[in-house]
Amino acid sequence: MLRRPDEVNTPQHSTHLYASDHLIVRRGQEFQLKVTFDRPYKPSDDQFAVEFVIGGSPQYSKGTYIPVSVAKDRQSPWAGRVVDSTDNVVTVGITPAPDCIVGKWRTYVAVVTPYGIRRTRRDESRDLYVLFNAWATGDSVFLDDADEREECVLNEVGVIYHGAYDDMSERPWNFGQFDYGVLDACLFIMDKAAMPITNRGDAIKVARKASAMLNSHDDDGVLVGNWSGDYTYGVAPTSWTGSTEILLNYSSSKTPVCYAQCWVYAAVFNTFLRCLGIPARVVTNFFSAHDNDGNLKTDVILDENGRIDKHRTKDSIWNYHCWNECYMSRPDLPQGFGGWQAVDATPQETSDGIYRCGPASVQAIKHGQICFPFDAPFLFAEVNSDVVFYSRNPRDGTLEPVKVNSSHVGRMVVTKVPGQDARRDITDQYKFPEGSPEERTVLEKAEEYGCHREKATPPEADVELDMPLMEVRVGDDFELKLEFNNTSDQARTVDVYVSGNVVYYTGVTSSEFLFKTPRVILDPKKGRRVEGGGGDYMRKLVEQANLHFIATGKVKETGQIITSMRVSGLAKVSEEMMVTVEFTNPFKFNLEDVYVRVEGPGVMPPKYKHYRWCTEAHYPQPSVLCSNGTWCWLIQVYHFTRLIDH
Repeated sequence: MLRRPDEVNTPQHSTHLYASDHLIVRRGQEFQLKVTFDRPYKPSDDQFAVEFVIGGSPQYSKGTYIPVSVAKDRQSPWAGRVVDSTDNVVTVGITPAPDCIVGKWRTYVAVVTPYGIRRTRRDESRDLYVLFNAWATGDSVFLDDADEREECVLNEVGVIYHGAYDDMSERPWNFGQFDYGVLDACLFIMDKAAMPITNRGDAIKVARKASAMLNSHDDDGVLVGNWSGDYTYGVAPTSWTGSTEILLNYSSSKTPVCYAQCWVYAAVFNTFLRCLGIPARVVTNFFSAHDNDGNLKTDVILDENGRIDKHRTKDSIWNYHCWNECYMSRPDLPQGFGGWQAVDATPQETSDGIYRCGPASVQAIKHGQICFPFDAPFLFAEVNSDVVFYSRNPRDGTLEPVKVNSSHVGRMVVTKVPGQDARRDITDQYKFPEGSPEERTVLEKAEEYGCHREKATPPEADVELDMPLMEVRVGDDFELKLEFNNTSDQARTVDVYVSGNVVYYTGVTSSEFLFKTPRVILDPKKGRRVEGGGGDYMRKLVEQANLHFIATGKVKETGQIITSMRVSGLAKVSEEMMVTVEFTNPFKFNLEDVYVRVEGPGVMPPKYKHYRWCTEAHYPQPSVLCSNGTWCWLIQVYHFTRLIDH
């Protein structure tokens, strides 16, 4: 099968990184096999074919049985030729069709004899994996940018961006698409989904099916979502450092793995796509709207006192949300809408009755063509929603818009720069600059396809409210400041409520730690700064918490509502290497039940350790001896007055 790294196939097909016992090639590109007979091959007399079959009941008409003849007078879906013939050994060159089925093929040699066709017996060592090919112009996933291709197919480590728009953080991730067993795990996902074999050469269908299968809703897919903060029966989403352990656990146990949040879904989905050869990358959208009711607006309902009505406000804005982009042609769409496609495995809303999202053309989203499949309206809303504040009349329940913010959502969309550990702003690939004529045209186009934007223009209040940017380091005290400006010629009295909440990154409130109701009196044409106070938030912090502040005021003389929101928030090959990992506790209190997870692609499998006490200024320091994967734990734990040495 010529599968060794020093043989012809894997270097030419860029599959040399896969840890596998089988030959792995990419479709639309020739690979070679050597066939050994019991006597020299005579082209004029001997007839033979190399046969490839996939699935349970292979049929020629369905493309699941492919006989490849080297005779020029015999046609085959896959091209075949004799590259070399020496003594009894014939080297055959075979080129799979650029649209053939992706998966694990079985290989046979069939020979025409006077007694009929005879073929070799089943031998698992001759199984062959065929993948999508981003290097082949005839493949639907062809990507002609060499740097992007290197990053989005061959890079097995990456960075995922998270946090807040003005306080961005990085999360390293081991995609591990070449690790042993991962390719089989990815193929198992399609088997578990009962995806028809004949659909597995279509990148669009593969991405859409995987979007559903990466979450456990509907179909016992790979990952169970959990945003509660209670991860008793699984692994906390923030503890995962790579995809390998998740995929191998799923394929061996055949049951969903606990737990995931958006970046875990996106990271594992990225591994799946890259492993099968589809160019893919993880993107992060900051201030990402979750439109529950499908009106392409983020509706915030205020009660008669100007406070947010949490029972009636169903839409939410995530501080950030991660999804994937995969690169492919879209023959089902008009020309020009191929290229990067947005796909999302995080279960937010159903699509055709199943929790999945995409693939949707990023180009179509940018130009407001939300009529095209799949799920373009939802993705359009994630980056383009208006945030509309409504005042609810307590007597009849009618809603009146009091403020429209058209630039809050989709503040920035970022991904990793190819070949560098730096971020790249790709917001302009999703939308035109806020307020530009092009953006207005796109919004009008989107309205033709059902995007009902808020047409009412609330009268401008003559009192302005602003909340200056405030950086709050976890554990620090802070003082919230509000700035008022009265632009009218008359005095104004504003009844304000200030609420500070600990929120999950999804925008869902965990608890309120600050609530004040000052009355502010403003002189004509004057401004005023008001201290909004601080609050004890430390005991109410949750995982990946942000502090969300909202100040809403009602002008007594005019009845107008004003509001403002703010979210704070070199190793050598084949030589032994010692790695020391050190963590520092920045807080004044002890940290208990600390989990440490470490892994390295191609060097060591995932390792983890649990510490029940960490009362020193520094965490225990695990040292990793990568040559044999063993751990040398250097730990000193002080507990009360007794020194325990492990």
